[in-house]
Amino acid sequence: MSADPQPPSPALVPTPVGPLVVPDAPPATPPLQLSLVIPTYNESKNVGELVARLCELLDRQLGRGGYELIVVDDDSADKTWEVALAVAVQYPPLRVIRRVGERGLSTAVIRGWQAARGEILAVIDADLQHPPEVAADLCKRILAGADLAVASRNVDGGGVSNWSATRRALSRGAQLLGLLMLPGVLGRVSDPMSGYFALRRRVIAGVPLSPLGYKILIEVIGRGRVGTVAEVGYVFRERALGESKVTWRLYVEYLRHLVRLRLAKVPLGRLVRFALVGMTGLAVDMGLLYLFSDPSSLGWGLTRSKLLSAEAAIVNNFLWNDLWTFGDLAARQRGWRHRFRRLLKFNVICGIGLAMNVVLLNLMFNLLHMNRYLANLVAIGVVTLWNFWVNLKLSWRYTGAPEAAAPLGSIEPG
Repeated sequence: MSADPQPPSPALVPTPVGPLVVPDAPPATPPLQLSLVIPTYNESKNVGELVARLCELLDRQLGRGGYELIVVDDDSADKTWEVALAVAVQYPPLRVIRRVGERGLSTAVIRGWQAARGEILAVIDADLQHPPEVAADLCKRILAGADLAVASRNVDGGGVSNWSATRRALSRGAQLLGLLMLPGVLGRVSDPMSGYFALRRRVIAGVPLSPLGYKILIEVIGRGRVGTVAEVGYVFRERALGESKVTWRLYVEYLRHLVRLRLAKVPLGRLVRFALVGMTGLAVDMGLLYLFSDPSSLGWGLTRSKLLSAEAAIVNNFLWNDLWTFGDLAARQRGWRHRFRRLLKFNVICGIGLAMNVVLLNLMFNLLHMNRYLANLVAIGVVTLWNFWVNLKLSWRYTGAPEAAAPLGSIEPG
């Protein structure tokens, strides 16, 4: 006769499913103050010590009933989730999620936040490279009024321990690339690569999230409603037990994530309208060039004909963009004086774009030996994006009363 099966541990939490959206309200009344998520994969050697140290610190700060720790394990081969459940017997604030069929640090963090019962959401690595005592400082910063508190290696009191020159260069290079692509996101904190931070639930509640790789912080800043930011210095420690999970694939995923966030910020509706207007300008340019320069027509010189046809195309594009593509922005700046200033700016920007087109075409054709027509198509695409973005930010820039900032994921940022 077989023995009765053991009842499931009360610390084992069902894995949230569906879209990666954190609920507006925690599923607890009254809610806890803090939910600290610990994403794990093959961290059985570290999880017990980390939980013990965190509970000791947070018991003193928030009281045993004021917080919870949530281990989200990706069905580790070393049974990390089983070790965590055994630890939960001694430390009741610990809850455990065992994910099967879904992996990745960033999504593990969000799944933990979806199950969280706290008003403050936080994350810490399980490998003890993040000093547990800093978690209390992050919580203090949120309770003092910050929307986001980040543990940083790049402020007073922060640093790295024994990183090689190569790893330091890769980390700094990745940060610099992010600043170039998303200055308004990565420029808000000194250590955007940090995986150790806390935030108010309302910052990301109800916001569809779509992270890639390990760098969940840039997703939070990019798509969330982050107001006040605080930073706490910490020294990144070397791993004592277990194996590092840093591989070249993480850098590829980081780059893909930056591109995804950059595209999320592009107002696609405006860009499509701008491109359609550009096609009408091309027709005007070609038609007038034929009219002015062809021997069967006016027969003017090619240079004069091209300058006149190009200027006519620019004026055509400006009028349609002013009426259609950026009509809502132009309506805030009425009058012929404002319109003439927009036309001048548009001319200068398109002139720079034309010069860029010539340079790019020559570089791709002469140096890279690309097919001339393909090179011209690529150059036109790059210059179209240049013309669109700079005109949006300069020619039709509205300098009146500021409006409330929209999350990066909005379809039509101003």
